[in-house]
Amino acid sequence: MLLSRRRLLSAATGVALVGLSRLAQAGDLSPDGYLNEVAGYGPLKPDPARLFDLPDGFAYTVVSRAGDPMDDGLVTPRKMDGMGCFALDGERVALVRNHELSPRDIEFSAFGEGHALAGKVDATRVYDRNQDGRFLPGGTTTLIYDVGRKRLESSYLSLAGTSTNCAGGITPWGSWLSCEEVLRGPGPHADGHDVGKLHGWVFETPSGHRGLAAPTPITGMGRFKHEAVAIDPRTGIAYLTEDEVDGRCLFYRYLPDDRRALVKGGRLQALGFRDGGDSRNWTGTDWAADQWRETTWIDLDGVENPGADLRHRGHAKGAAWFARGEGIVFGDGELYFTCTSGGPGRLGQVLRYRPSRFEGDPREATEPGRLQLFLQPTDPRVMKMCDNLVIAPNGHLVICEDKTLADGANYLRGVTPEGKVYAMGRLVVAEGVPATELAGACFSPDGTTLFVNSYWPGFTLAITGPWDRFRG
Repeated sequence: MLLSRRRLLSAATGVALVGLSRLAQAGDLSPDGYLNEVAGYGPLKPDPARLFDLPDGFAYTVVSRAGDPMDDGLVTPRKMDGMGCFALDGERVALVRNHELSPRDIEFSAFGEGHALAGKVDATRVYDRNQDGRFLPGGTTTLIYDVGRKRLESSYLSLAGTSTNCAGGITPWGSWLSCEEVLRGPGPHADGHDVGKLHGWVFETPSGHRGLAAPTPITGMGRFKHEAVAIDPRTGIAYLTEDEVDGRCLFYRYLPDDRRALVKGGRLQALGFRDGGDSRNWTGTDWAADQWRETTWIDLDGVENPGADLRHRGHAKGAAWFARGEGIVFGDGELYFTCTSGGPGRLGQVLRYRPSRFEGDPREATEPGRLQLFLQPTDPRVMKMCDNLVIAPNGHLVICEDKTLADGANYLRGVTPEGKVYAMGRLVVAEGVPATELAGACFSPDGTTLFVNSYWPGFTLAITGPWDRFRG
């Protein structure tokens, strides 16, 4: 379903101040200050188990926790991040889940304390090791879950030896693209955690494959701090976000030579605006609410990026800056992606890209794609630091927040087709436990179940409830 034009909450219109009492009545002001623009599914109810607050009528099942034993003899890793959901048969689905473990996180890996379980895996299916020979801890796990019975059937490691696997994206042919959010290569490192190979790639994990997938980097998709990827099923073009903490990031597309075999190569390009400038809107004067801007795509060379300067070279050729690209999802003929520190208050942005009828074709120059500033909150109680996102069966966006403890609890936010924001869930922050981001939101194919991850120490929830009772 297409989301309609965003009627933005804007400081310039004064809505954030004048409408405060109306907004508070539409939703509620919680102790930590969340603010609904519409009622959504109603106020969040405190969870007696102090894990995850949901509206009345909704419930969760804990699918998996870090440290749980897996069916391959390994243990469930920590730092659960991006995730995709795939239909298998009947009511069973496969969840392919990233683990954003860096070389320093060896003790949090699937190989257990002291790396004692490493002998249970085929070493030829592990991408890389650190300087003392231990496997790098990043990668993916796959969970087989029965949606009807609300039961985990099995879980196992499905990609191994990678680093800092952040988000990714599903493919139309049923695989998960796992993205490394790191630029690291062989040689000594200041943190003392050396590696044997280049990192900063995208890897493909088939959802139906049992055991470890072949760890083959898709080098044509570039080497940079990848965040997420979405594929247009009409054209096979892949769109990719980049997350650099300085907010100088590019937005990429990959034109594959073979849309069903991304590893065979293709062209990598970066988005620019025909009228110049960037997207970050940090002054609040560069991009108006709802405004569409015509785009151009710039060919990149040296995409394997040995000098770690791909984004700077792309910008010098005319590519626009984006403020920490995060999650991305393809909808009905258009895609949405988040920039976690965009906007004048650096609260985040949601951008919407509508491809050209001639996307990736020379005729595109006569009818370019367009990018819209869809959502730019001005009140942190409405939304702050948007990250992973998914489109719900009813056409709403569901967005994960990634705030630090000082910024308050992290929420699942819903965004209506009219662009109104409401709270769908809240991760409870336990005393003495660092705040953790939410990640990996995805729906079961039948639309009954929303899966989401808590990053640290790590657990996956399956949320069910009266999705048809949205209050508007």
